[in-house]
Amino acid sequence: MIFQKETEINTMALDSTFWVAVSFFIFFGGLIYLKVPQKINEILNKLILDIKSEIDESEKLRTEAKTLLDNAQKKLDTVQSTRSEILDQAKKDSDRLIIELNDKFHKSSEIKKNSAQAKISQMKDTAIKEIKTASVKIAVDSVKKIITTSVDKSKLDTLFQKNLEETKEELKKINS
Repeated sequence: MIFQKETEINTMALDSTFWVAVSFFIFFGGLIYLKVPQKINEILNKLILDIKSEIDESEKLRTEAKTLLDNAQKKLDTVQSTRSEILDQAKKDSDRLIIELNDKFHKSSEIKKNSAQAKISQMKDTAIKEIKTASVKIAVDSVKKIITTSVDKSKLDTLFQKNLEETKEELKKINS
C-alpha cells in the first residue's frame, strides 16, 4: 500500500508537470498562431521608427536653431560695430563742433570788445571836444564880460584882438 501511494503521487506529479508543459506549449503555440510575436515586433519597429524620426526632427531643429543663433550673433556683432563707429563719429563731430563754437564765441567776444572800445574811445574824443568847446566859449564869454565891465572901448578892442589871436593859436595847437 505504501508503494501504491508512492506510485500514485509520482503519477500525479508527473501528470501535473505534464499538463503544465502541455499548457505551456499550447499557450506559445496560440501566440504564434495568432501572430502575436510578429505584431509585437511590428509595434516595436513602429515605435523605433517613430523615435528615430523624432530624433531626426530634433536634430534638424537643433541645426536650424544653431544656424539662426549664428545669424543672430553675426547681426549683433555687426550692430555693435556699427554702434561703435556711430558713437566714435558722433564724439568726433561733437568735439569738432565744440571747438568751432568756442572759436566763434572767442572771435565774437573779441569783435564786441573791440567795437565797445572803439565806441568808448569815440565817445571820449567827442566828450573832450565838447568840453574844450564849452570851456573856450565860457572863457571867451567870461573875458568878454570882464573886459566890457572894467575897460574902456579902445583898450577893449585891442585886448579882444590880442586874446582872440591867442585863443586861435591855442585851438590850432590842440587840434593838431
